[in-house]
Parts: sequence; C-alpha cells; structure tokens
Amino acid sequence: MNAPKQPNARLQAAIAEAGCTLDALARDVRRVAAENGEIIQTNKSAISHWANGTRSPTGQTDRYLAEALSRRLRRVVTPAEFGFAGGGDAALDHDADPIVAAADLGRADVERHRHLAVAAFTVAGVAMPLGYDHAAASRLMRTRTGGTLVGAGDVEVVRQITAAFSAADERLGGGHGLTTVAAYLADTAAPMLRGRFRNDALRRAAFGAVAELAYLAGWKHHDLGHEGTAQRYYQAGYRLACEADPHAHAAWMMRTLAHQALSLKQPHHCVDLAEAALATGLGHIDGQTEALLHITHARAFAATKEKTAAARALLAAEDALLREDRPQPSYSLVSGPAAGTVASHTARTLTDLADHIGTEQQHRDALDRWDPQKYKRVHALTHADLGDSLAAQARADEAIAAWSTALDLMDGMTSERTRKAIVSIRPTLAIYQRRRVPGAADLAHRAREALI
Repeated sequence: MNAPKQPNARLQAAIAEAGCTLDALARDVRRVAAENGEIIQTNKSAISHWANGTRSPTGQTDRYLAEALSRRLRRVVTPAEFGFAGGGDAALDHDADPIVAAADLGRADVERHRHLAVAAFTVAGVAMPLGYDHAAASRLMRTRTGGTLVGAGDVEVVRQITAAFSAADERLGGGHGLTTVAAYLADTAAPMLRGRFRNDALRRAAFGAVAELAYLAGWKHHDLGHEGTAQRYYQAGYRLACEADPHAHAAWMMRTLAHQALSLKQPHHCVDLAEAALATGLGHIDGQTEALLHITHARAFAATKEKTAAARALLAAEDALLREDRPQPSYSLVSGPAAGTVASHTARTLTDLADHIGTEQQHRDALDRWDPQKYKRVHALTHADLGDSLAAQARADEAIAAWSTALDLMDGMTSERTRKAIVSIRPTLAIYQRRRVPGAADLAHRAREALI
C-alpha cells in the first residue's frame, strides 16, 4: 500500500507568512499567469491540495505560484523550495559571459525551446542591474577574443537591420519578423562580438548595436504579451550595453526594465531602478534621453502613490526636454520623439493620480508629436487610452470616436497590446449599449470582430 503523502510544510509556512487567504493567493497566481500569456483556472481548492501534499501544480503553475508568493513576501522564493520540479530552470540562468547568454537566448527563441516559451516575468528580475558585476563579465569577455577582424561596416549592417525591423514592428506589430530577428542575433550579431576590433571605440559601438538588437527582440515579445521572454532579452541587452557604454546606454536599459514592470503594474524595485538609472546616466546623456529617464521615475513614484515625488520628477522631465546639448542616441530615439513619449508617459502618470483632465490633454499632446504613419501602433494605443480618459469624464460620444479611430489603426497588426486594448474597452461599451449611446452597438460589433 502506498504511504500517504505528507503535507508540504514549506509551502504552508510561506502561505502563512504571506498572511493571505487561499482565494487571494489563487487570484495572484492567475494574474501572474495572465501576465505571461496563459489563462489558468487555479482556485483556492488547488492551492489547498498543493499545501496538503495531495497534488502538485502542473505545467508552469509552480513558477507562477512562486512568483506570486515572492511578491507578497517581498523576497525571492523558487519552486524548488517547495519541492516542485520547475525549480531546476537552469537553462534560464544567466551565463557569466553576456555574449554567450545573448546568442543562446536568440537560438532558444528560434528553436522554440520549452524553457524559454514558459519563462515567467519576475519582480526579482527587474532588480537584476542593481546587483550586476559588469567588471567581472567584461574581464571574461576580453579573454575570449577570436581571430576574425570586425570592421565598421559589419557594425553598420547590424544597425541597419535593427532599424528596418524596428520600423516594420511599429506598423505591423511584434509578431512580424520576430524569428528573423532572433536568428540574426544568435547566428550573426552576437558571435560578431567575439571578433577583433581595430580600436576600443569600434568595439563599444559593436556591443551597442547588438544591445539594441536584443532590446528589439525583447520589445517584440513584450508586444506579443510574452513578458518573461521579453524580460530575459532586456536583461541581455542591459549586460551588452554595459560593455558598450556603462553610463548612458546602461542607464537606458535600466529604464527599459523598469518601464516593462510598470506596464504590468508591478512597481517593486522600479523607484530604485529609475534612481540608479539617473545616477548612472546623469552627466553622460543628452537632454531628451534624460527626460525619458525622469518620466519613468515619475511613473514609478505615481505607481507607489508618492504624489509629491511624482510631481517633482514630471517637472524634471519637462526641464530636461529643453536642454539640447548633444545628439540623442539611436537606442532612445527608437521610442519616437522624446516630447511625444514624455507626454504619453505623463498621461499614464496622471492616470495613476486620477487626474483624467490632465491625462486627456497629455494624450492629445502626444498624438500631435508622433507621425501617424511612422508610429501607427503608438497612435492606435494612444487613441485607445484617450478614449479611456474621456469615458472616465462621462464623455461617451467622444470616447466612442477615439476608440473607433484606435480600431481603424489596429487593423492588420499582430500585437497582444492592441488586442488587450480592445478587450479593455468592451465592458464600458456594454454599458453604453444599454444606455443606447449612439455608435456604441456598432463599435462593440467591430471590437468582437477584431478579437476573432
């Protein structure tokens, strides 16, 4: 006769320490799964079975459970601590050599390795730059130089390919060309960094170009809702950026990791990371890029309900925009005109502060600053956000007009972010339909069709 299974004492202790109900923890687990593109049905009964040792989580749920508890406990816990098989995620461990890590990441993406497909976004991963030992990694990379001579033309090709796919990404969505970008990173761009360079300036330029390519791959995954994979690419981009420019470019990649976390409403570590980015970059960055760091700082403060600090950071962003002391680098230009990005993120900051009138004005300012052809997806998402701010002010007719424009622009895009925007407007549209608001029924039908 089989011996009865023992209660999972460590899991029970972690739940008790978290001080939450099983219902609340189940909701947290479902939320983490949704952030990573998976809909699961975990409930309090499932949690109870796991804690009692009668069942174990299936699929990637053990990772989602560990992440949910990490957020509640404000410390990192892993599936292995509870005896679950998912803890041995060695394939996602950061290799000491950033070049190897970037190449392996791209290769795993192309080959659709299971460990990458199920990678979960983690709040601990947001803080990765705060403990990164760049000096040790740099020493290791310099001892592994190969024999191939790399010229300026090779670096320029990487930049041109990145620029081409970035432009297509904005018009067609993150799903367009993703495999090609990952393959180029794995097979050509990352291996190029092993070569010999005529001078250190060219070597730094090469690392910067490949860091931008890694960022693009991460951004594509973010647009598709693959947040765990996106975070891995952003971390890889940060480590390469440190070798290119440990001040300005590294600061930008810190901002990228914080920006992703804020978009997922996970502000843990974001204030610290934004402050570290500013401390790293100030004195080495242009005014436009500095403004983008300040606006991320403002959003982090707003997300943690620090209104006064958020207001100060907003003013610092506006001041930095006025400073035109040096050219804006390509890695921050990729997000579009800085004034438009600052306006857009000011709107999101004001949304967190419940200032819907201010939010509306900032969204309109952002739309004025972005080329609607070049930044089609940005316009689509901004019109969707504008509609939300109008709806919050009980201006239903104007909200419907903004949402209708958003749906027009979203047509033909492969983007989870645009899909989520459509899903988010449907509950309000249902209310408008019951109130017989003109245009609501037609827009609701279009939204349903767009989601098929």
